[in-house]
Amino acid sequence: MVRPMMIKEHMEVLGSDGAHVGTVDHMEGADEIKLTKDDPEAGGEDHYIPLAWVVHAEIKVHLRQCADEAKARWSTH
Repeated sequence: MVRPMMIKEHMEVLGSDGAHVGTVDHMEGADEIKLTKDDPEAGGEDHYIPLAWVVHAEIKVHLRQCADEAKARWSTH
């Protein structure tokens, strides 16, 4: 299980297919990642993904689902 402290600001988020999903802004609470709205994939909006989607985080954050699925399911609050 990935712990919230492993997710750092400015880490790139990748789908299981290796495609870019976004860039970490910060952890929102203990179980949600806020992505930057300045990222080209964000369209100027903040997006949130659950920590449960993360398989591995070291230099980059790697998700369980492909990038298109993650973007289809992320939330904007």
